[in-house]
Amino acid sequence: MSTSLVTGATAGIGREFALQLAARGDDLVLVARDVARLEALAAELRTSRGVEVEVLSADLTRREDVARVADRLASSDAPVDVLVNNAGYSLKKSFLDNEVSDEEALFDVLSRAVLVLSHAAGRAMRSRGHGAIINVSSVASFITSGTYSANKAFVTVFTEGLASELAGSGVTATALCPGFTHTEFHERAELDMSRLPKFMWLDAPRLVRDALADVDKGKVVSVPGRQYKAIVTALRVLPRPLVRSRARSAHRPSG
Repeated sequence: MSTSLVTGATAGIGREFALQLAARGDDLVLVARDVARLEALAAELRTSRGVEVEVLSADLTRREDVARVADRLASSDAPVDVLVNNAGYSLKKSFLDNEVSDEEALFDVLSRAVLVLSHAAGRAMRSRGHGAIINVSSVASFITSGTYSANKAFVTVFTEGLASELAGSGVTATALCPGFTHTEFHERAELDMSRLPKFMWLDAPRLVRDALADVDKGKVVSVPGRQYKAIVTALRVLPRPLVRSRARSAHRPSG
């Protein structure tokens, strides 16, 4: 029996990971801030899938909460076999228009928590000779769109380095880089996505299914969707000044 720990487990891609991991028989450790939603999801999965579900309430902007999750990952008495670092959000305004405290909180969730939890899980898994770390990044990691892109770029490159360090250990590390996906993410960030063409949207169940297949294959960077595979391939070869110029035009005031 395998145990998976998922952060940001109550909504969006994190919830879909919890559903699909439970469907394959994994026991779960669900991590999020909202205790009521955690308990509701845990009850649903215990009933529908017959798996053991542990609830761990944590605010990943708080170092003491991140440490508690890290301690759970490091446990040898109740080992975790799969870590899904999914927790995340976006800020509506641009970097210089945000309070620096808001930017620091974003960094803590998107980058610092990923580093700390990957360190705890990677050490524990390496000592046992098996395991998988899935760090949810973004196609935005390949462009220059503010600090969300910067944080996600850290996640992608960090995961690539971690995968190299773990090579031959029986432990894999995968950076999952989705594009626009039908979840609560954009609504919570108060982003107007009405102009985005339908073909650019990904379906969360298909995305997670493909991601888990890539993890099973030992893939280091997983990009779901043909449209985003093509975009990422182009972004990797385009001159960076051109990539930056497109980002500047996207941020140019419209009034």
